[in-house]
Amino acid sequence: MRPIIDAHLDIAWNALSFDRDQLLEVEEVRALEAGMSSALRGRCTVSIPEMRRANVRVCLATVLCRALPSEMPQMEGIIGDVGSRGHGEVILREDLDFANQTIACAAGQGQLAYYRLLEKSGHLRFVNRRADLDAIWDAPDAPLGIILSMEGCDPIVDPGQAAWWFANGLRTACLAHYGPSTYAMGTGGDGPLTERGRELLAEFDRLGLILDLVHTADTAFDQALDLYSRPVFVSHGNCRALVEHDRQLSDGQIRAVAARDGVVGVVMDEWMLVPGYVRGQPGRPRATMESVADHVDHICSVIGNSRHVAIGSDLDGGFGTEQTPVDLETIYDLHALEGILARRGYRDGDIDGIMSENWLRFFRTNLPA
Repeated sequence: MRPIIDAHLDIAWNALSFDRDQLLEVEEVRALEAGMSSALRGRCTVSIPEMRRANVRVCLATVLCRALPSEMPQMEGIIGDVGSRGHGEVILREDLDFANQTIACAAGQGQLAYYRLLEKSGHLRFVNRRADLDAIWDAPDAPLGIILSMEGCDPIVDPGQAAWWFANGLRTACLAHYGPSTYAMGTGGDGPLTERGRELLAEFDRLGLILDLVHTADTAFDQALDLYSRPVFVSHGNCRALVEHDRQLSDGQIRAVAARDGVVGVVMDEWMLVPGYVRGQPGRPRATMESVADHVDHICSVIGNSRHVAIGSDLDGGFGTEQTPVDLETIYDLHALEGILARRGYRDGDIDGIMSENWLRFFRTNLPA
C-alpha cells in the first residue's frame, strides 16, 4: 500500500471543539456521537488508528482558531454583513471563533498542548526538521509524523510572537481563513494584506516559516507572492475553472505556486468538487473520487506535469461523510485515487508523487536543516 502525506487535517480542533477522542477507531467515534444533533456528528472519517491503517505517514496537523479583528479600515465594504454569505463564509461559529486574538491564542495553545500530549504518549511525532521527516519516512512503524500548521494566523497575537510559535514547532501557516483577519482578507471577498500582515510575512521570511496561500483573497495572494521570498504552497485547494468560487484557485494562481516550486493539495469536500452543489439539498450533484481526479487532471494540465499536485484532504474539516465523495467513507479511501489515476494513464511515478512524494520533496527542501 502506498504511503500518504495529507497536507491538511484538523486533528486537534476536532478533539477540543467536538470532544472527539482521536485515539479511537472511526466506528467507535461514530457510535459515541450517534443521536447528536449536528449534521457532521456520527459521520467522521478520520482518527489516528484509521490514519495508520491507511498508511498516512505524515500530515500537516492544524492549529485552527479565529478572531474577528476589532477594526478593519482596509476591509470596509469588501464583505457583506455577518450571516449574509454561503459555504462557511459566516464568520461567527461557536466551535471556532473567539472574541479577540488573546483568547484565540490561548485556545490555539490548547490545541498545541493536545499534540504534545499525544507525542509524549507515543502516538505521533513532531516533524520540525528535515532529519525528523527522513526518520519517520524511513521507518514505517514510526508514530504518525505531524508538521504543525496554522490555518489563519489569528492565534499569533502580533508579528513578534511568530518566533514563539516557530520555537514551539509551527512550520507552516496561512494568513487568514474565512472573512477578514488582522493580517489579510480571506475567503469570502477580495482584499489586501494589512500592514500587520506585511510585518508578519517579513517575520515568516526571517524565520523560515513556510507560507501556505490557501484561503488567501486574490489581491492578498498576489501581494504575498511579491513580499515573501521563499517557496509557497497551497495545503488544500481545488480548481476555480471547474467549480467557480473565490475559495478555489485560478489557473494563474496554480501556475504561480508551481513557479515557486510549490504544491497544491486537492480537497475532498463535495462543494469544492462539483458545480451546482447546495449543502443538504435533495437531488444535489454528488462528488465521487473521479471528481477529485478531475481536479488533479486540471492542475496537471495547467502546469504541464504532475510534480505540483498532491493531497490536502481537509477530511473532518467541519464536515463528515454527508459532504465527502460518495465513495469515501474514511481517510483509508484516499487510496481509491490510485486506481482512478492509473486508469487515466498516470504512470506509477506520477501516482507516487501525488500520494506522497511531491509533498515529501517540498518539505525535504523547505523545512529547517
